[in-house]
Parts: sequence; C-alpha cells; structure tokens
Amino acid sequence: MARNTILAAAVAISASIASSAAIAQAPSALDTVKARGALRCGVNQSFAGFSAPDTRGEWRGLDVDACRAVAAAIFGDARAVQFVPLTATQRFVALQSGEVDVLARNATWSLTRNTQLKLSFVATNYHDGQGFMVKRSSGIRSIKDLAGATICVQPGTLTEQNLADQFRRLSIGFRPVVIDGIEQVSQAYFGGRCDAITSDQTQLAAIRSSATTPTDHTILPDTISKEPLSVAVRAGDELWGNVVRWSVYSMMEAEELGLTSRNAADAIASTDPNVQRFVGKTGNLGQTLHLGNEWALNIVRLVGNYAESFERNVAPLGIDRGVNRLWRDGGLLISPPFR
Repeated sequence: MARNTILAAAVAISASIASSAAIAQAPSALDTVKARGALRCGVNQSFAGFSAPDTRGEWRGLDVDACRAVAAAIFGDARAVQFVPLTATQRFVALQSGEVDVLARNATWSLTRNTQLKLSFVATNYHDGQGFMVKRSSGIRSIKDLAGATICVQPGTLTEQNLADQFRRLSIGFRPVVIDGIEQVSQAYFGGRCDAITSDQTQLAAIRSSATTPTDHTILPDTISKEPLSVAVRAGDELWGNVVRWSVYSMMEAEELGLTSRNAADAIASTDPNVQRFVGKTGNLGQTLHLGNEWALNIVRLVGNYAESFERNVAPLGIDRGVNRLWRDGGLLISPPFR
C-alpha cells in the first residue's frame, strides 16, 4: 500500500474514532433534565382525554400520564413536569429546537417524520384512526355523502393529507376549510362554517363532548387511516430515547403483571420473578437506564398502569378500548420483555 494511501486511511480511522468519542461524550437529554429538575413535555392544550387542563388548571389525560411516567421514573415525582402547550404546526419544531424534551401530543408515527424531521418515535401509546363528524340532522351517513361538502381540517397535519388522498381515491370533490388550532377548527364546525370536521376519532369524540348538546353530532362509521399516536424524542440520543420508551412501556407491562397504583406497595414482597425484576428487587434494570432500580415501581405507584390511565381519561368520552387492549386480550398494545 502506498504511503499516501496508508496516511489517508489512518486519518480516516482517527477521525472516525474522534467522532465516536465525541458522540460518546455528548451529554444526554437525561443529564439536562436531571440538572433542570423537571421534564419539559410538549402537549396538546385542548384534547380532552389526552391532554388538557381541568377546571383547577391541573393537566389531565393519557398523554399527560405518559409525561408524568417519565418524570416519576427520573425523579420519583410525577409532578416534576413542565407542560408546554403546542399547536400542530409548532409541535415538531419545538422538539427539534430543544424547547421540549419529549413530545406527547397525539402525533402519528410515520416514515417521513422519522427520516426527514430527524425524530424518534419511541412508543405508541394509542392506536387511532381518522374519521368525520357531522350534525345528526344533516342526513349524512357515510363519507360518500360528503361529495361537494365543506370539511374543516387543521393544516400541516397527516389529517389534511389523508383527507385529500381519500377523496381523490373515491373520485369525489370536497371543499377544505383549513384553520390552525383545534379549538378554532371546532368553533368553525359548531358555527356552521363547514358541513363536517375531520380528525382522529378520539379527538372527534372529545370535540363532541364539548358541544352544547353532544347527541346532536355523530361520528361517521368510516375510518380512512391508521394513526399510531406515539411519544417522540429527538433522534440521536439513545439513552434518552430508552428512558422515555421504557417509561411508556412500563405502564403496559404493569397492567400485564396485574400491578396497579393500589397494590404497588405490596409488589416488593412478590415472589413472581417477573414482578421482582420490574420493581427492582432483582436484575438492576434501572442501572442500564441510568436510573434508580425502583424507577418502574415509582411509575405504577404515582401514575398507575395503562388500564388505570385509560379508564380515568379516555373511557369517560364513551370510547371503548378496542385495539388498545393488551395483546393477550386481542389488542395491539404489547411491551417488550423487561429483562
């Protein structure tokens, strides 16, 4: 091998080693969050059942519980969260820029969001689908009855793209009414600016629940997309991604193990080896995440398991768990093994 070739190869190897060392030494978001003393979580500010402040200003919802689970894992305090309300157009920029550490804002996991936006969707905490809501008195019974109709939709969302794709597929026309902010979209629909409103079916149920007379509105039976709503972090920080991922999965695993916020205190005495690993009695799983070994137990103790979160947040909207049951119950929710 010529001297110049050897030198070039050595320089390349040295640069690769230096780059790898720099990556290894780069601080994780976990360090930043610990130093700050609180998690910054990007959420929807008006999505009943998933993320919205209650009458006392306390944040509630399935996505809110995902944020609280991460805080419980890190600090042993589910209240150590700063909730940052974000619109659909703000959410990904806020995560990319570091304004928030985690995004738990009914965001659909998709290929382009992974590759082009440099985001990592670490866990799906709700499987949804896009639908349509109309006034019951309209006589509209299916999507085909919406030919030529005005449809309210948020811009910059997969919802907007799915709407255009579906009507193109059916070869029927429609008139979009594009408005930013789900509250504004809802007001436009209730105010009669559009014949229908389209969004994820859970969000439609939440919007309907806010109507003066909810029974005046009906959600059509048509589902035009799959929407794996997932918690996301910035790509490239493997440790942080794992902390958030396993915090979300711990709520599903706890349900599978029969652990709840009510019996969590007794879990330490369990002789079940799966429970022993989960609560940190054996296995030292917390150390692999740079957390204390009771991190998962703290989540169950302070936040609860997935079923508890669903029952207090989503079930009141009249939504059945459906595919969001555990895998053993015929659903899609499954946690990888805690080993």
